[in-house]
Amino acid sequence: MKVVIFEVEPREAAAFDALGANHDLVVTDQPLQAGNASHFADAEVVSTFIYSKLDRDVLDQLPATKLVATRSTGYDHIDMADCARRKIAVCNVPTYGENTVAEHVFALLLALSHRLRDAMERARSGWFSPQGLEGFDLQGKTLGVIGTGNIGRHVIRIARGFLMDVVAFDAKPDPELEGDLGFRYVGFDELLSRSDIITLHVPASPQTQHLIGASAFQRMKRGAVIINTARGGLIDVIALVQALRTGQVAAAGLDVLPDEPLIREEAELISSAFAGQNDLRNLVAGHVLLNMPNVIVTPHSGFNTREAVARIIATTVDNIEAFAAGRPRNRVG
Repeated sequence: MKVVIFEVEPREAAAFDALGANHDLVVTDQPLQAGNASHFADAEVVSTFIYSKLDRDVLDQLPATKLVATRSTGYDHIDMADCARRKIAVCNVPTYGENTVAEHVFALLLALSHRLRDAMERARSGWFSPQGLEGFDLQGKTLGVIGTGNIGRHVIRIARGFLMDVVAFDAKPDPELEGDLGFRYVGFDELLSRSDIITLHVPASPQTQHLIGASAFQRMKRGAVIINTARGGLIDVIALVQALRTGQVAAAGLDVLPDEPLIREEAELISSAFAGQNDLRNLVAGHVLLNMPNVIVTPHSGFNTREAVARIIATTVDNIEAFAAGRPRNRVG
């Protein structure tokens, strides 16, 4: 089969070499997009990360494609309905970094609770004083976990190690898990009103789009902290900016933002806004959040450890080989 692997960093390339023994393999650092998809019209398998948008315009140019192997758990960057119509299978990496992303949650939270960014900048400037850098303890705080899947439950384990109280909301509560990990399921409104810190661990979907918006912020305990390592669209970033400015939300740690690829390039931001492809307000809000003193933003890097990347690649290679052998695994949709 012709297999094309997109968005590959140099350090990852060798890990895909095993596919070359049985397949016509192409590895590129480019994302798959409408502008280059026609160059890969003979690809039977395409594997991408989250910055490739596999919409109808792209899929129209891939008539030979039988499998999309995304190197992520989420697949909101793929037009699943169009793939189904074209009989293109889609597989993902269901587990690879539950501990990795959960650790990043606490990296963001500890950076906020101990004012690490301000402290580092002060020390570098030569003002070696803790004055005005008061933070807050995690012990005794109530952590609200929205979504108790693989990542959410690992967050709960870590939180219990910090002697935090944990409440959680999930559309499908697991009473056995509740007993094993020592937390309590509550309703969504109760989680908002009780939590000192809220962390999001649900997939992107029409049902979760702007799950946390203006109304949710108003129902939170004043001075709450919010952490998002899931998907940017879960939070209405315009409402978040307002909540941060009024003090309703004290701080935010964000590994994800809406329209992340466009935030990286101002030229792309402007052209896409004028083309009507994205909401300019979200893009501007993203830039505002990047510069707010009570916000820490990381570039969707929570997954990015040596161990987690190795697991992603190994699972992707297995997914492709299993499909080629007629025994597809980790199919979604």
